[in-house]
Amino acid sequence: MQYKNFMTKQNFFNYNLKEIRDSTNFFVNSTNQETYDIIIKNKSIKNIFLNAPNKSGKSHLVNIWKKNNNAILYDYNLCEIIDTKKNVAIDNLFKNIVEEDIFHMINHCKQENLKVLITSNLSVNDHNFKLKDLKSRLKTFYHVSISNPDDEMIKIILTKLLLEKQFIIKNPEIFEFLVKRVERSYESIYNLVDKLDKLSLEKKRQLTIPLIKEIL
Repeated sequence: MQYKNFMTKQNFFNYNLKEIRDSTNFFVNSTNQETYDIIIKNKSIKNIFLNAPNKSGKSHLVNIWKKNNNAILYDYNLCEIIDTKKNVAIDNLFKNIVEEDIFHMINHCKQENLKVLITSNLSVNDHNFKLKDLKSRLKTFYHVSISNPDDEMIKIILTKLLLEKQFIIKNPEIFEFLVKRVERSYESIYNLVDKLDKLSLEKKRQLTIPLIKEIL
C-alpha cells in the first residue's frame, strides 16, 4: 500500500543509543543503563528482581540473561527446575503466581548456589502475598527498575515501531508532533502506533497532523 512506507531521509533518527543485538533488540540509554549493566554485565549478583513498566523490555532482558547464564525459564515446571539444577528466570512473576512453587524454587536455587532473575510490572510491596515467607525471600533480592521513557527513548521506540508498520511520514514535524503528544509510558507508545495503523487503514491516506489529532 503506497500510503504505508517509511521516510527516505532518516538522518534525524540517528540517536546516540546502543543497540544490543541478540534474539531480540534492546536499546540502552540513561533510562535503563544501570539496570542493563546489573542484569547483563554483572556476574556476581545471584538474585535480581526487576520491576519495570509493561512494554519496557523486561522479556528482552530475560532472553539475553537466560542465554548468557544457561538458565531455564520458569513455566510452572518446578520439578524440571529442581532436576536440571540450572539458573532460573521468571518473567512476569505475579501473573497467575503459584506462591508455594516460587518459594520452593528460590530455596532450591539458594541451596544449589544458582542464580535467579525475576521480572514484574509490580513491586514486591504491591502484591498481596498469602505466603509471607515468600515476600521475605523476595525482599532479599537485588532490586532494580526501568524508568519511564525519556524523549530520546520515545523517539527510538516510535522509529522502530513505525518502521515495522512500514509507515510513510514525509514531514519530520509530524514525527516531532507525535513525540511531544504521546504519554510518557512504554505502553502508550505501542498503543499510539496501533491506533495510527488502524486509522491509516480506515482512511487509506498518509498521516497528517489533523488526522493524528483524531486519536490524541
